Amino acid sequence: MNEAVVTVRGVGKTYRLYRKPSDRAKEALSIRRRKYHQDFHALNGVDLVVHQGETVGILGRNGSGKSTLLKILTGVTPQSIGEVEVRGKVAALLELGAGFNPDMTGMENIYLNGTMQGLSRMEIEALIPAIVEFADIGEFIDQPVKTYSSGMFVRLAFALAINVDPDVLIVDEALSVGDIYFQAKCYRKFEDFKKAGKTILFVTHDMNSVLKYCDRAMVLDHGVKLGEGSAKEMVDLYKRTMAETNGARAEDVRAHSAEGAWKEEMVVNTSAQDYGDGRMRIVDFGSFDDAGRIGQSLQKGREFAIKMRVSVLGDVPEPIFAMTIKDVKGNELTGTNSRLEMLDLGPVHGGMEFMVEFRSPMLLQGGQYLISLGCTSYDTSGELLVHHRLYDIFSIYIIASKFVVGAFDMGMGMSVDRTR
Repeated sequence: MNEAVVTVRGVGKTYRLYRKPSDRAKEALSIRRRKYHQDFHALNGVDLVVHQGETVGILGRNGSGKSTLLKILTGVTPQSIGEVEVRGKVAALLELGAGFNPDMTGMENIYLNGTMQGLSRMEIEALIPAIVEFADIGEFIDQPVKTYSSGMFVRLAFALAINVDPDVLIVDEALSVGDIYFQAKCYRKFEDFKKAGKTILFVTHDMNSVLKYCDRAMVLDHGVKLGEGSAKEMVDLYKRTMAETNGARAEDVRAHSAEGAWKEEMVVNTSAQDYGDGRMRIVDFGSFDDAGRIGQSLQKGREFAIKMRVSVLGDVPEPIFAMTIKDVKGNELTGTNSRLEMLDLGPVHGGMEFMVEFRSPMLLQGGQYLISLGCTSYDTSGELLVHHRLYDIFSIYIIASKFVVGAFDMGMGMSVDRTR
């Protein structure tokens, strides 16, 4: 195994929170050492080891301690307890504004950041063409950074981070503000870094990116490490954590389900994640071919359907029925829900039952895919409520006689005409 380049042992970070600014002075001057603050533990006993060449994702809700951990790793913030060791040159793209002087131009900030990385002026000047080309912000490179849009700023920050040839690249969620083309450009650079044996540590809410690019991942919640493992395992844990926050509870896949005719004909994933608050339950499900026959082998190019039967056990103002299809690596490829389809279903009440059908031509490449089903809604504050979810509950196998590039066959035609 490659050597460890990032080692975190029992790291904690505690902030003192004062109700008002004057309390800080009162505490400092108190003869009896009266305490005027409350301790807030942003991180508590976190361990992590990242080896050379690994790409590791950090997942967690806002306030979970993700950004605090990255700041500790980059030396921006000291830890309160624990040990941190980072080997090699580190380049970091943290939240917008970190490490930049807003009154200086983009070009001046290139020199500033290069100097902070220990580069000589000659070395910085040699990197400028590549930085300017990758950032692609035109004449704004000579304008003060405070005049930049968030997208322009992240372009320059990322261009700087990758062109100083770091051993470890640390990326916070700042990439999410870039346009889709620049994000694609950045992820291609991630691939180059991985091939070059660089180490990447990044925080993102884009779970598909974690599944695609990360060798491993870690989930933080309220400053505590909930888990560490494969990207798919941690994405599933993160999803479950978010649902459990809304009062959901984990349950066995067959528990509390009414007898169902469809699923008895299916090969069901008995270790599927099955949870929800119980106000709705998916009591039956299945996949069907273009002739309406139940089965898990489907023909590419033909119609297919995913069906589920739902029992309502409590009041739900506006239910959402959902289905997603993922590849075996856990990447969500496609799916839809009743909200996206603009179906007005609510309100619904206990005792009601629904038969939900998702129908489409099968455009996926030949291979095996995972099906997830769900019943959710939003409360008045906009928080997602999970009533019942079945993650990776069964798989379908697509039979194809022709393959194309990518996950989908769009029915693309091709012609070649000799012109000379």
